[in-house]
Amino acid sequence: MGNPKQSRRLTRRGPSLPRHLWGGRFQESAAPEFSRLNNSFPFDHRLLPFDIEGSVAYSKALQRAGVLNRKEAAAIRRALQSIELNCSNRPRLIRDALAKYEDVHSFVEAKLIEQVGEKGKKIHTGRSRNDQVALDLRLYLRHHCRHLCRKLVFLMETLTAHAQRDLMTILPGYTHLQRGQPVLLAHYWMAYFEMFSRDWERMKTTLGHINVMPLGSGALAGSGFPIDRRFLAKELGFQSITRNSLDAVSDRDFAAEFLFNGSLLMMHLSRLAEDLIIFSTTEFDFIELSDAVTSGSSLMPQKKNPDALELIRAKAARVYGNLVQMLVILKALPLSYNKDLQEDKECIFDTVETLDMVLEAIPLVLRTLKVKTQKMKQAAESGFLNATECADYLVRRGLPFRAAHETVGKVILYALQRGLPLEKLSLREFKLYSPLFGPDIFDAIHLKRCIESKSLQGGTATIHVKRAIEDARRYIARIQ
Repeated sequence: MGNPKQSRRLTRRGPSLPRHLWGGRFQESAAPEFSRLNNSFPFDHRLLPFDIEGSVAYSKALQRAGVLNRKEAAAIRRALQSIELNCSNRPRLIRDALAKYEDVHSFVEAKLIEQVGEKGKKIHTGRSRNDQVALDLRLYLRHHCRHLCRKLVFLMETLTAHAQRDLMTILPGYTHLQRGQPVLLAHYWMAYFEMFSRDWERMKTTLGHINVMPLGSGALAGSGFPIDRRFLAKELGFQSITRNSLDAVSDRDFAAEFLFNGSLLMMHLSRLAEDLIIFSTTEFDFIELSDAVTSGSSLMPQKKNPDALELIRAKAARVYGNLVQMLVILKALPLSYNKDLQEDKECIFDTVETLDMVLEAIPLVLRTLKVKTQKMKQAAESGFLNATECADYLVRRGLPFRAAHETVGKVILYALQRGLPLEKLSLREFKLYSPLFGPDIFDAIHLKRCIESKSLQGGTATIHVKRAIEDARRYIARIQ
């Protein structure tokens, strides 16, 4: 048996707050415990400008359908625009209302009725919160996807400028975090350009999937009023309309796709952050990060910590978690709309805000870092990064690659025992391991020659890196 006092408290008629759009069938007010669980206004207030944008367009559709006359529709539009302006200019209006309203839709409708009276109650004719929130979410994501795409373009511009600047700088290239072969630093920057260009392409593709208009789907079965959906789509800048009302109100594929794109983008940003963290260590000492993006130690006066980059690296996990949350919410939902979908928003808002913040920070890190060119070159000159070119030299003289690989391995072991790089060995010492070595071996294994020998398209040879930079500039000009 339950607690009788608690039961009386739950069934006692109380004040009408929070304000709902669905109270007629109910005889008691919602319990405070339920309202706390149910209310989404504390986070979905972010949708307010998009809810108003949708309602302005819907008022026009209702006028065309004969539900509103011209004077009513005009008054409603003026009031909606006034609500948006007031909330934009006075953020406290939202803060003070967070505990009073169930969601952004009930807030906007209540404020509308306050301004225009009974005619404001007509705005929801033929519309459900189910298709309304589907619209708001698409408008929100469309806006922010476009904004994030612009920030990605700026990041790509920054990387391209760095590549042009560092076209003559040589960097050790790594596999397994061990020095492998020398590359141009410009080639390194352009590798990340490729990653972020793919991120941009994915975001643009997802924009097309977002840009489908769901309004007019009602709660699940469509609208019983002659709402011109194609007119609405044109008013709101959508490319097309949804084809199935059941799917339209419950579809969040576009949101999951956005979160996946955000996760891949954060993975690329995290990899770049990790590289720069490593390169800034005393052990590598390839770059110095600006004071503007680093912090010190509360105990150790000498420290300069790469906090901005470490936080970018960590925030990737946050975005991954948002993607998993969305997929788990959706994985077993029956058609059509379920209240579970209220939980889709916070992970979307958090991902948008995280990506926005990180895409502001990473170009600043890049623009303000100092490249230690001589340190990079010295590192590239040690560690036998020219060993592959030494083997290729023997291959060009007729030795099968596997035999050449083994021969050069023995030469390196000999050089290691004597504490010498390959280029400091004498020709006589080379010939101890193969008569195919000639005087031109020293030119073949010179650091610059190692770079320029990678002459296939996509390699680190200067000519191809220059072309990659030119191609990148044309690509940026095309997508801006």
